[in-house]
Amino acid sequence: MDLLDWHRGRLTSRRLAVLVRHLPRDSVTLRALHGEAADWSVAEYLLAAAVDQLAEANWMFATVNRDEDAEPLEYPEPVPRPGTAAGASGAADAADAARHDARTEPESGAAAAQTRNPSPAELVRFFS
Repeated sequence: MDLLDWHRGRLTSRRLAVLVRHLPRDSVTLRALHGEAADWSVAEYLLAAAVDQLAEANWMFATVNRDEDAEPLEYPEPVPRPGTAAGASGAADAADAARHDARTEPESGAAAAQTRNPSPAELVRFFS
């Protein structure tokens, strides 16, 4: 296929739009538009979320079952997603920082209790 056919009138704009819309996920055009996010489908995002949840569950289990005198365990790092590489700036990093602050800084109010994760001390008190 020659894109000059569109200029020559042999290829309609609708047909060109359909062809572009249905390009394969690994095409150069989609990579240029979406970066490495073009490689990730819904399945990869769901798998990364499942891995993050399992890591959090393991962290909670280990935190609750550790010796009281032991050092607190570090919260697990999430699986890196496209566009959220270490050192990158943007809205995704701001959201990650806000979630991290919600985990580490005590807040007050009913809404704060619903949005932040429990601290290791709160988990120990709850399960004791």
